[in-house]
Parts: sequence; structure tokens; C-alpha cells
Amino acid sequence: MRKSFYHYLLKYRHALKKDAISIFANHAYDDHSFPKNSTDYHEISSYLEMNGQYLSSMSTFDEAWELYKEDV
Repeated sequence: MRKSFYHYLLKYRHALKKDAISIFANHAYDDHSFPKNSTDYHEISSYLEMNGQYLSSMSTFDEAWELYKEDV
């Protein structure tokens, strides 16, 4: 079974280096409505566009998604 994007993103939580992806991961963890089981780019992207006020730029999500695709 493929790991969801959310579960992949959690590996960046509490990183020593506070970059945009680790900040995104910490906020996603606190977002109880985040689509935690999704592996679909469009579903997550749409959710973040409507509810991801904590995300400073959608390019952060795109960068994290590229890492996810490479790793999973």
C-alpha cells in the first residue's frame, strides 16, 4: 500500500532545520481536517487552496509533492 502524502510529510515535522517544508509539516499535523489518507495531488492541492492559510506559498506544497513522488 502506498504511503499517503500526509504520512510522508510527517517525517519533516520537528526538523532541526526550520525550512518551509518543515513548517508546512508542523501546520499540517495541527490541521485536523487535512486529507490524511490521500495520495491524490489534486485533492490535496484543492484542499490547501481553500483551507491552507498556514501555507505561505503553494510552491512549498509543490516542492514537498515532488519529494514525495521521488521517495514513494
